[in-house]
Amino acid sequence: MRADELRLAELVDFREGALNLHGRRLLLHSLHALAQFRRDLIETLGPVAARRLLTRLGYFWGHADAAAMTRIFAWENTEEWLRAGLRMLALQGAARPVLQALHFDEAPTGSFLMEVAWHDSGEAEQHLIELGRAAEPACWMVAGYASGYASFCLNRDIYFIEQSCVACGHLSCAATGKDRGSWGGELDSHLPFFQAEDIQQKVRQLTDELRRKTRELARQRRRLDRLEREAHPPLVEVRSEAFRRVVDLVLRIAPYDSSVLITGESGVGKEVLARTLHRHSPRAEKTFVAVNCGALPETLLESELFGHKAGAFTGAVRDRAGLFEEAEHGTLFLDEIGDISPATQVKLLRVLQEKEIRRVGESRQRKIDVRVLSATNRNLKQAVADGSFREDLYYRLGVIEIEVPPLRRRREDILPLARFFVQQLVRRLGLPELRLHASCLDALQSYSWPGNVRELENALERAAVLCQDQVIHREDLPPAILEELAGGGRIAPPPDATLGQIGAHHIRAVLTQTGGHRARAARILGISPSTLWRKLKAMEEPPQARAE
Repeated sequence: MRADELRLAELVDFREGALNLHGRRLLLHSLHALAQFRRDLIETLGPVAARRLLTRLGYFWGHADAAAMTRIFAWENTEEWLRAGLRMLALQGAARPVLQALHFDEAPTGSFLMEVAWHDSGEAEQHLIELGRAAEPACWMVAGYASGYASFCLNRDIYFIEQSCVACGHLSCAATGKDRGSWGGELDSHLPFFQAEDIQQKVRQLTDELRRKTRELARQRRRLDRLEREAHPPLVEVRSEAFRRVVDLVLRIAPYDSSVLITGESGVGKEVLARTLHRHSPRAEKTFVAVNCGALPETLLESELFGHKAGAFTGAVRDRAGLFEEAEHGTLFLDEIGDISPATQVKLLRVLQEKEIRRVGESRQRKIDVRVLSATNRNLKQAVADGSFREDLYYRLGVIEIEVPPLRRRREDILPLARFFVQQLVRRLGLPELRLHASCLDALQSYSWPGNVRELENALERAAVLCQDQVIHREDLPPAILEELAGGGRIAPPPDATLGQIGAHHIRAVLTQTGGHRARAARILGISPSTLWRKLKAMEEPPQARAE
């Protein structure tokens, strides 16, 4: 890239309410308002403090533009990158710089010399408008800008000192830039106006933070790749009517491309249902891509979803397709959709409406063919009412809404799920004889499972690792389960239960509480161990046998 090839229309996205320089927001200012601001600064703080503030403002502005130029473009050489700073001053209306001389050594201790004139300086005009002719050069922001820009490019301190200025009655403004060593003692009286160490430290901190977020994003992408490589799990027996209705609905809507919003508490299996929708759809042979929208900050989520152009931001070293493009002709699953920011909501709504995306830092639109599934554990209707979630996006995402019941509302499914997870652990942990002991079945069914299916799976894996002889007993279950059961968190018998059923239910509950210890249970029940044995024996016999 060459500096003279820069064009304002290609750099700035001129949208009402949000001028944007490849991810960095810009503002248009009135020259007369800035002139009044300069006057107020000088009259309030004095000329020395005002010059210091405006020089520092320009320095940071130049730093930011230099960073943007290396993010967005690959320059032929450092000289073109430096020249781009002068071009940016012109494009942004600050002045019309003319380069008169440039000599520099890129070595860390090399010398630097740049002579530049800037015609039509807006800053000199500001000074003349409000303060009249100046005794000393007044283009403080422009000198700061040139210093900040060159310092960023060469990674060492460069200082521009204005030699002549229209505000002083000269025909044009002109400045010279040198490295600190080349200025010598001549720089001493000007140096306090820069004091850029804090600015450079801030840039370094922001860069470190972006690197950390990039590593987090890489871990997220590895997780997505792992999920994609996993074989499709076998179906689990469904016994509850509540979840059977959910599965029936999933299978009915799978052949159609309508957007689906899956709601429910954390851990109920929303992603499993999304994958089931994909497997039974015409897109089954294409890619299923999932992303947790709540795990990424807004700027990285936008890049993750829509992709980015090389140089769009620090760290974007090459063009990269986003998840919408990766899921082309397949399915994209947006988990925790309720956590996305209002700005991302607007962009996502446009994608769903127009069926096209635009990569970050790019101007052209790209058509997409993707089925979008989403999920949340939030109450989106309430979020719409509160104004934190767009109503139009809510209806776009939830053409069909599926509410997944929590595990405590479908207790009939607990044992089939537990046995299914045990069989998975047999293969994954290499425990061929792993099985559930009868003593833990009531405990599994009686616990409230606030973490739902995910908690059940994790509890069984913990028990499998800790148990002896590959048999999961009640005492191998996590303490939280045993503590809740000991505290009385048991299921009541149904209202139409017979007296015998109520008694049997109570005996089982006491046995669960004592961990299957019959002597202790008999003492709690107020009966002898032999009586308890007979009652248990009768409870195990089928009704027909007892009738005989």
